[in-house]
Amino acid sequence: MRGRGATANPDGRFEAIRRESLDDGWPSDEPGPVRRTEVTLERARGIITRNTSPDIPFDRSINPYRGCEHGCVYCFARPNHAYTGLSPGLDFETKLFAKPDAARLLERELSAPGYEAQTIALGTATDPYQPIEREHRITRAVLEVLARLRHPVGIVTKSNLVTRDIDILAGMAERNLVKVAVSVTTLDPVLSRKMEPRAPHPRKRLEAIRALSQAGIPVMVIVAPIIPSLNDHEIEAILTEARACGAREANHVLLRLPHELKDLVADWFAEHYPGRQRHVFSLIAQARGGREYDATFGKRMTGEGAYADLIATRMRLAKTRLGYAKARITLDASAFAKPGEQFSLL
Repeated sequence: MRGRGATANPDGRFEAIRRESLDDGWPSDEPGPVRRTEVTLERARGIITRNTSPDIPFDRSINPYRGCEHGCVYCFARPNHAYTGLSPGLDFETKLFAKPDAARLLERELSAPGYEAQTIALGTATDPYQPIEREHRITRAVLEVLARLRHPVGIVTKSNLVTRDIDILAGMAERNLVKVAVSVTTLDPVLSRKMEPRAPHPRKRLEAIRALSQAGIPVMVIVAPIIPSLNDHEIEAILTEARACGAREANHVLLRLPHELKDLVADWFAEHYPGRQRHVFSLIAQARGGREYDATFGKRMTGEGAYADLIATRMRLAKTRLGYAKARITLDASAFAKPGEQFSLL
């Protein structure tokens, strides 16, 4: 389906009924269905999500949107759409939910007695700068609250739309309150269009890294996901380009295939790269203890075994050669002032 990443729309794992399309062999002249983006306004009761995962460097996050129009076929958040009674396939990228009250809810939660500031991760599941942000501007409203209250935030995106908010982010960066992680999956525009059809062109993401860096905003490049035999040969090239644009830190994530994502990715390979599917899944299994996915903390992001070790070694050597920082930047939470409190004049 033109402009969409998933090649199927399977029922979610919680549905009582499963439907399958069957090719009866008869040719059809009927055009395929058109999938337009639908946005539902969600009246959320809260906006900050907490986690206790020991292998990620934050314990709270905000996702202004459910679903993501970028349509990245590999997105580990796709299975979450099953909780809404929708498909992790095409529904995930066409039936979206926006949280218009996010900024108001955030200010209320930051005002709660006993709240202690720590870095909030913005966009951990779905991209806070996906195309519908241009209209809804929920992410910008959230940043305005965080900037006013001097609350640290880490942003994860693959969109150059983040540069729209440089006016806010630059001021936060001066106080060590923000850093941005930009995901660059590939430098090949043909491959990018196939697996992340509505995400910005790879060059646009590199330009975003440059613009953010020139504005004094620290940037991390995330080579993610690394897909065996598809984009793993690009690791050094991506790191080189991103470093030249000003990225200070770098990280990587090996392809994750939780729940329905395994079959969605398999269908995508069958459509676009049928000759590689078996080899790719074999390498993934080698890095996942013989399974398509291992959710064990400490292993789920990077895997283990010979292939995973090779990727980690290549990342380490390239980062050292290119002068990436060895330690992550730590943001400052000490300047946070709850709504209504007076800021110090010092």
